[in-house]
Amino acid sequence: MDEKDKTIKKLVDLHFDNIPYSTEADAAKKKIISVLDADPENKDTENLISKYGTLSQMGKAAGYTEEEIEQWTAHENVVDQKAVKSGLRRQRWLAYFFALICAGALGLISWMMYYIASLDLYALIAGGLLLALGGIGSFILIWFKRFEKKRKDEKYNTSTFSWLKERSDKYTKRLLNSIAILVATIAIFIGAELTFKFSANTKPNEVIRNIFTNIYWVMIPVFLVVKNLLMVKVYQNRINLPVAHKFKWHAILLSLISIAYWALAFLIALLSRKHISYYLTPFIIAGVTFIVLLIVYNYTLRAKITQQNFVFNKTRIAVVLIAAIFVSGVTFMNRETFYTQPYINSLPVVEHNANIIEYDDETGIYTITAVEDDFKILHLTDIHLGGSIFSYSKDLKALTACYQLIEYTHPDFVIVTGDLCYPVGAMSMSFNNSAPVNQFSAFMRNLGIPWAFTYGNHDTESIASLNNKALNEVFMSLSYKSSRTLLYPYVQPNITGRNNQLIKLNRSDGTLNMGLFLIDSNAYVGTVFNSVYDYIHDDQVEWYAEKVAELNDEAGHLVKSLAFFHIPLQEYRTAFELYEAGSDEVTYFFGENKEDRTGEVCCSDHPSQFFATALELGSTTGMFCGHDHYNNISLEYEGIRLTYGMSIDYLVMPGIEKQFKQRGAELITVHDDSTWDLEQIPLELIDPEIANAKPKQRKK
Repeated sequence: MDEKDKTIKKLVDLHFDNIPYSTEADAAKKKIISVLDADPENKDTENLISKYGTLSQMGKAAGYTEEEIEQWTAHENVVDQKAVKSGLRRQRWLAYFFALICAGALGLISWMMYYIASLDLYALIAGGLLLALGGIGSFILIWFKRFEKKRKDEKYNTSTFSWLKERSDKYTKRLLNSIAILVATIAIFIGAELTFKFSANTKPNEVIRNIFTNIYWVMIPVFLVVKNLLMVKVYQNRINLPVAHKFKWHAILLSLISIAYWALAFLIALLSRKHISYYLTPFIIAGVTFIVLLIVYNYTLRAKITQQNFVFNKTRIAVVLIAAIFVSGVTFMNRETFYTQPYINSLPVVEHNANIIEYDDETGIYTITAVEDDFKILHLTDIHLGGSIFSYSKDLKALTACYQLIEYTHPDFVIVTGDLCYPVGAMSMSFNNSAPVNQFSAFMRNLGIPWAFTYGNHDTESIASLNNKALNEVFMSLSYKSSRTLLYPYVQPNITGRNNQLIKLNRSDGTLNMGLFLIDSNAYVGTVFNSVYDYIHDDQVEWYAEKVAELNDEAGHLVKSLAFFHIPLQEYRTAFELYEAGSDEVTYFFGENKEDRTGEVCCSDHPSQFFATALELGSTTGMFCGHDHYNNISLEYEGIRLTYGMSIDYLVMPGIEKQFKQRGAELITVHDDSTWDLEQIPLELIDPEIANAKPKQRKK
């Protein structure tokens, strides 16, 4: 724009300053500028002012009559700013509702597509809801457009016009950013899943399931784009800003450049997947770079289409930021993720005996018939998988430790006594307890070793994504009929606890050798997270006594048994105190108690009748628990051997990742005559990395 053009524009702007804004006045202003600019006689300011000193002279030069000039310069029928705000408030709410419907429709489409392949009833429900949303959305959009049409030719005074420009500015900036966020979210969402598929060799249906079940990550930016787009249209229909056509090109180019950027990021992630330890690393780097580039764009190029490029409201920014951090944090920590899957998929089957496993659908009891005289059980406890990106390295160490112990011992069966996962958030940065369960189940399925478990106090915390009922359904979906490894009962006794289970162990000739009791020691006394540990309740003890009697009746003699649970009984503390006092009432076998952070034996304050009943019945000769990560002592008390399992935990206890003496497992060898031997297997004996690090650790 040369000096002449600038002079003409300033002069015309001066005459239009006190004129109410309307679409007619705006069109007249543009036409007058064009006509004056085309007149070759308008060479200097003095000539312009003398020739076009009044608005009437300018208007007539552009072909307007006095009546037309009076019509768009009149101050009658100017809409009050309060009325304008009131009308826009209604339209804003309509825009919010329509955007919610669009985001909800996306979720329903995903839901319908997920279930339509199996002709599931959920697909029909989703289809019906989608049609209903479509009808509601159409009604809102029609109402929105009719409301907008009535307001198109309104007149606004100077202050109202300035306010409308400011609001238009605001939604223009929001729309551009939300478009970039939408493209980035879709790209990361789909690209990461596809990269994971190629990296972990997962099945296509697993990738599709992940995409459909996590579609809510895309629904949020869809809501923002639709809402901001409608509001930009609202303001553009009221005031014709000269940068409107430029905005369209910015939106189109920003979308295309963002798509190209993320396509390149996906290609790089795909090509580099074999050379990086974590498949999301390229997307994390690309995401951070994209945010930086978007900020640079906001500070530079975007200024060409906005009146005020940045307006800072500290209070609003703080509130939005806190809310965004909270919502995104909770959402992220509830998300189901499978970062350790590539490692799990790389594991081979561990050689073991092909024992015969049968399940009774009526009683919920599994029977294992051994093919050899000796049956080996590996006891693991407190694995504590976090299942998040923050716990990834520690989860990998925990699974590696489990694999080393299993590969070293080649057991026939594995029993985990609780705290398979840790959905507490503080250390794992995750509330999700579904992903760790699925990961460990896949881990054992790949190794081919049958296994069972008892619940721990951390497996279903009050803040966990899945409660007792939901997690029970997950375990049943992963159980023996589908996995051929997890011995989780489909039918459970109607007593206290989440999984109370009897597994029968037969000799090779089919006769009953031993009973394995897996009993839930429950979590906490009360309904919320606290430090008051629960115990084995009386109805569980009665069920145990009934099952012992049934075993004796079946065999015709007293059947020996072993019991597994998570939280130690009070007798563990009694036995340890006697041992510390040098009493001959207990017999020491191996291990030590070093749980000095929360007490040497962290048992419940509520007494349980389980030990006394077991003593009376004479069946159970050994009990195994976990819970205390630094305790691994094995003592015999009143004829029953009480053994703490060596923990696997790399995550929960502060500094435990760098310690090694407490980590390992126990190998129980059940003989043909119902006797059994027990060997402690410290991980330091079989892990070369720990063995090499030992002198350095001791030197410190």
